[in-house]
Amino acid sequence: MADNYLEKHYEDYLKRKAAWEKSRRHGAAPAHRATPDRPDDEAL
Repeated sequence: MADNYLEKHYEDYLKRKAAWEKSRRHGAAPAHRATPDRPDDEAL
């Protein structure tokens, strides 16, 4: 095995991680559930 085997794999991991984080950041925002406006008295 080469001396820099672990370093190379760690660098590859960091690149993949950065690409994944970038896609998560710039992806679609999660949809928030809209709460319907409810009257004060549910019987109405």
